[in-house]
Amino acid sequence: MPGMWWVVGAVASVVLVAAYLIWTASRVERLHLRAESAARALDAHLLRRAAAAAVLAEQRYGVELYAAARIALDAAPEEREAAENDLTRQLRAVRLDPADPACEAVIAASRRLALARQVHTDLVRDALTARRRVLVRLLRMARRHDRPRYFDVDDPTLALPADVPAG
Repeated sequence: MPGMWWVVGAVASVVLVAAYLIWTASRVERLHLRAESAARALDAHLLRRAAAAAVLAEQRYGVELYAAARIALDAAPEEREAAENDLTRQLRAVRLDPADPACEAVIAASRRLALARQVHTDLVRDALTARRRVLVRLLRMARRHDRPRYFDVDDPTLALPADVPAG
């Protein structure tokens, strides 16, 4: 039965190729779902930071910070990046006291936002890399998902005043 081995080899090859294609398709699907989830999480953190900034502005810092926070909260999707960058600039312009609970809320929200932004950026990069693969494009494995987009926003981490030694 010398002809039998090539049939076994061909079947094994087809099984391996099919397993690779299924693995690749599930990876593309998973990456897109994770990127979409990260975009929703980023949006939630942006809203939390803007709301905390609005509360802080009402309590202490006045009109400009409050206006920037309200604009960020109410911005249309195509205006969102510019509004968030403006809010970051306004937050950097005020002196935040980490001992103040309202300031601490903004500082903590900014830290969480920075982490969410990094996770989102990494997942979008991975999803776009997967989309560029030849088999993924050829077999249109990503057709069910919109192309993920980066959210281009300045680093939202706020610098705190340095501790001044007593003396």
